[in-house]
Amino acid sequence: MPAKGKKSAGRTKTTPVPEVKSTTTKPIQKKKAKNVKKRKESFKIFIHRVMKDVHPDMRMSTRAMGIVNSFIIDMFERLASEASRLAKYSRRPTLNSRDVQTAVRLILPGELSRHAVSEGTKAVAKYTSSI
Repeated sequence: MPAKGKKSAGRTKTTPVPEVKSTTTKPIQKKKAKNVKKRKESFKIFIHRVMKDVHPDMRMSTRAMGIVNSFIIDMFERLASEASRLAKYSRRPTLNSRDVQTAVRLILPGELSRHAVSEGTKAVAKYTSSI
C-alpha cells in the first residue's frame, strides 16, 4: 500500500488467492495407455512347414528366414497390385481367378509362371471339390 500523501504509479499490489482443495472428491486420474505390442504378420511358420516337408533335415538361419519372408511379402504385394490394376482396367469391382492368373503370367518369367499357374489351378480345383 502506498504511504499517505504519495500516489502510486498505476500499480496495485495483489495478494495471491489461496487454492481451495476439496477433501470430498478424489482427483481424476488419467488412464495410462498399456504398451500393447502390435502384431507383425509374417509367413515364417509357413516357410518352416514347407521347408520341413521338402527337406526335413535342413535348417534355416533367422536372417535367411527374414529374407525369404520379405521376398514372399514383396511377391504377394506385386501380384495383388497387378491383379487389382487388371480388374480396374476391365471396370469390375471384384478380383477373380483370371485376374490373379494374368497377374502371375505378367510378373513371373517363363517356365516359373507356367508352374505357378498350374499349381494355382490345382489348388483352386482342390478347394472347390472340398466344398
